[in-house]
Amino acid sequence: MAETTDVAIIGGGAAGCAVAYYLAQSGVKSTIIEREGLGNQASGYAAGGLNPLTGVGIPGPLGDFAWECYELHAGLYDGLKDASGIDYQHRTVAKIDVALEESEIDGLKETAERLNAAPGFEARWMDTDEILKLEPRIAPGILGGLYDYGNTAADSHKLTNAYATASGATIHEGNVTGLESSGGKVDRVMLADGEISCGQVVMAMGPWSRKAEAWLGVYIPVDPLKGEILRLELNSGPINYDISGGGASIYPKLDGLNWCGTTEDWKGFDRSLSEEVAKEIRRRLDRVFPELANAKLAKHTACLRPVTPDWLPVLGQAPGWENVYFATGAGKKGILLSPGIGKSVADLMTTGETTLSIKGYSPERFATQID
Repeated sequence: MAETTDVAIIGGGAAGCAVAYYLAQSGVKSTIIEREGLGNQASGYAAGGLNPLTGVGIPGPLGDFAWECYELHAGLYDGLKDASGIDYQHRTVAKIDVALEESEIDGLKETAERLNAAPGFEARWMDTDEILKLEPRIAPGILGGLYDYGNTAADSHKLTNAYATASGATIHEGNVTGLESSGGKVDRVMLADGEISCGQVVMAMGPWSRKAEAWLGVYIPVDPLKGEILRLELNSGPINYDISGGGASIYPKLDGLNWCGTTEDWKGFDRSLSEEVAKEIRRRLDRVFPELANAKLAKHTACLRPVTPDWLPVLGQAPGWENVYFATGAGKKGILLSPGIGKSVADLMTTGETTLSIKGYSPERFATQID
């Protein structure tokens, strides 16, 4: 007999697994279809920062939703950890943004004012000596920096798997080749090795979302932005702060490794590891944290983030389809946005509305239909 499910979720990243989790809160069972294992694309390789106050579209069209997602993360941790049995290490972190050029100082001071206005955040500008007292291994040539506390972080791969495990969803490993439909409704998801009958479909395919254009006749401008990270070992003790500056980002992890990067390259679907990119990351580190520039490499990773032309996610019902929904296009904020994506899409599927601030994220904004 062919497999049957209430909801078929195509894509096993943080977005798809979060939709499964929130559907389960409404009593809806789902099947997650993933060809390479849960969280084994960008969701598994993301640094896991949950910063709601900076980034593309913040302040701006992503600001309210980002803050809602930040609050969802805070309220989710204990229950999701218990329900899944997976401790994905949600925690509050301190951060230092260093200034290497005079032109950067005013912007960092303005950021401090914005952070101090947010509940639970504290931030202040510190001169060079103050920064070096916090972390003496930072390059002495910096011009000062912004210290802030209130951001949170999580292990992105474990979080993705926690969503899936707690959802009770069926996990189907397979490659989707198309959709079968009638009367504006998708009836079956076609796989290389069979098919799955379904009542509703969620397209959570990340940077591969454009594959569905031919299946649905809907324009889905989501493209892959490549990012590479070096996981480096230090012998001189742990770093106690996230650190950024000069194009370098440093994310210390609880296992002692320091995730350093991250880069942005439009390279299509190339996920190969670039030695030149690795050298560039180390060059940037040398200006900020010289000891890391020569540190031992534990692992080099590359992933593809799903980016739209306006850098906003694509959430909601597919134009012209009764039972197809999008949950994609979160760009570099996918881990932060995952609970909001999951909850909003599940809300729309089960009640037709959501209280979350997703106005402007509908796939209808791209309008163009493909014949």
